[in-house]
Amino acid sequence: MKKILLSISLFTFAFINAQNNTNYWQQHVDYSMEVEMDVENYQYSGTQQLEYTNNSADTLSEVFYHLYFNAFQPGSEMDIRLQNIADPDSRMTNNLGTRENPQYESRISKLQPDEIGYLRVKSLTQNGNSLQFEEVGTVLEVKLEEPILPGEKTSFEMEFQGRVPLQIRRSGRNSAEGVALSMSQWYPKLAEYDFEGWHADPYIGREFHGVWGNYDVKITIDKDYILGSTGYLQNADEIGYGYEEEGTTVNRKRGKTLTWHFVAPKVHDFTWAADPEYIHDKITAKDGTVLHFLYKNNPEIKENWKNLQPKSEELLLFFNEHIGPYPWDQYSVVQGGDGGMEYAMLTLITGERSFGSLAGVTAHEMAHAWFQHLLATNEAKNEWMDEGFTSYISDEAMNEVMNTNEENPHTGSYRGYFQLAKSGVEQPQSSHADRYNFNFAYGAAAYSKGAVFLAQLEYIIGEENLQKTLKRYYDEWKFKHPTPNDFIRIAEKVSGAELDWYLTDWTRTTNTIDYAVEAVEAEGDSTKITLKRNGAMPMPVEVSVTYKDGNQELFYIPLQMMRWEKPASGETSRTVKDDWAWSYPTYELKIDAEKSQISTIVVDESQLMADIDRSNNQYPSNQEGDNQ
Repeated sequence: MKKILLSISLFTFAFINAQNNTNYWQQHVDYSMEVEMDVENYQYSGTQQLEYTNNSADTLSEVFYHLYFNAFQPGSEMDIRLQNIADPDSRMTNNLGTRENPQYESRISKLQPDEIGYLRVKSLTQNGNSLQFEEVGTVLEVKLEEPILPGEKTSFEMEFQGRVPLQIRRSGRNSAEGVALSMSQWYPKLAEYDFEGWHADPYIGREFHGVWGNYDVKITIDKDYILGSTGYLQNADEIGYGYEEEGTTVNRKRGKTLTWHFVAPKVHDFTWAADPEYIHDKITAKDGTVLHFLYKNNPEIKENWKNLQPKSEELLLFFNEHIGPYPWDQYSVVQGGDGGMEYAMLTLITGERSFGSLAGVTAHEMAHAWFQHLLATNEAKNEWMDEGFTSYISDEAMNEVMNTNEENPHTGSYRGYFQLAKSGVEQPQSSHADRYNFNFAYGAAAYSKGAVFLAQLEYIIGEENLQKTLKRYYDEWKFKHPTPNDFIRIAEKVSGAELDWYLTDWTRTTNTIDYAVEAVEAEGDSTKITLKRNGAMPMPVEVSVTYKDGNQELFYIPLQMMRWEKPASGETSRTVKDDWAWSYPTYELKIDAEKSQISTIVVDESQLMADIDRSNNQYPSNQEGDNQ
């Protein structure tokens, strides 16, 4: 394998300052699983051997496993949440009312006994000794007979059974597009333990957090089914279906089933999908990564999926250049799931789309290979780092790969954030992902406001510093679990600016930005411009002055608490003025020109600052601008 070394030293992490101001550490787990799938009744049985390394300084007397498929049962927390949130996910509900007066019904609540999903642990041992455990919804609580001491390893062996639910959310059987099996969150998965303790969140609706490790998985299934999976296929010449090396002979064993054997190094999840009608294409990108494409044999989508393949290579190479090298040998784009969802070394996406939509969802989900499967933030607590950073970089990539060439490819994210900020239902981005009162508020905070965090950071520290920050973030935090503080510290080190204020106001409050041109007054041969801060959130301010003779001048007003000035860029003449301290609501900017010589004055001409009311940003007053 050209990129990943399986040495244990990869998981012996250097002592560096990290998210909790102590020496960084993370747990490690190795999975070995064998599972047999019955495609007639969608039930499966499996065994799991798990070696767990406790790299913490704590003694662990209990462990927890996620049993995600238990969410797809009437009365589950996911079901009850759907019945009580004001705007439930439309993919998981039926609307019994009208568009104007919707009446939502949870699809989970209507699952019949043979349609529900489940994961049941039949037996569990630690180092050969039986353990007591209790299934509590989507979490397995396990009391240990032998506490795991700091630095120690322990082994768990498990027998489990599962049933694939009717496809409702992410996972499931028989999707709306006819995909037989979308197998994400399908196995008992050990919960993460980090500097904050255990993260045994119930599966209510949001995304995931996992322990880094290596997976060895064998899947036995009807021989007519074709699989796309996390990991590298070990027995391709036995399986065939286009996975074998060119020129080799496929020797399928006799019988009704085949066993697919996959090995996945350094991942924190394992997902697969299967269907008897998959077409399997593959191309090799310029960096050597093999890109696999698995999609239904549907003539109506085939052309789009063929055209997607060279675009996927371009996307991969874009992310390599602008974040850092993709480290695994392959990546798979697989038709399945209920929209688009990222997993280790692959994505599941719905495939019956226009070409633009297909390319767009692939760009977003592929970008997650970096911002989640390489930089594995806790999505329950810091979902905006995953979804927002992914939205930012995928918009940048689509702008280049699809040749749209927009000056600001993030205008959609800004619109989404402005809608949220004015909605009256915004919650801080630091809210737990399951605790948002509205799905709209969660989505806009995670995706739109998360993307604006990076786009606006460019306004604050400059484009070059932002690009360096993203690359250094990758270099220092790949294969780890970074937090918001870890990212902002990288930005501070790169730029030299103090940025804690930005992280605090943007992600931990709902403070808004609103700067205005309050007054413009003649003072002899000069002009006094009074600026006003209407919003609670501070920012450095750029004021562009255009004169009637066509010349333009930029005035930069540093934010005092940044203790820093952004480097100049561009061709416009720039003058750095005195700092603006946050507690002062107004600022007087004096320029050496008569008022009669001034054509326009604009606060933040770049529009990268997320000012919620641009109608007061300009002199003469702009009566049209209101961010709508």
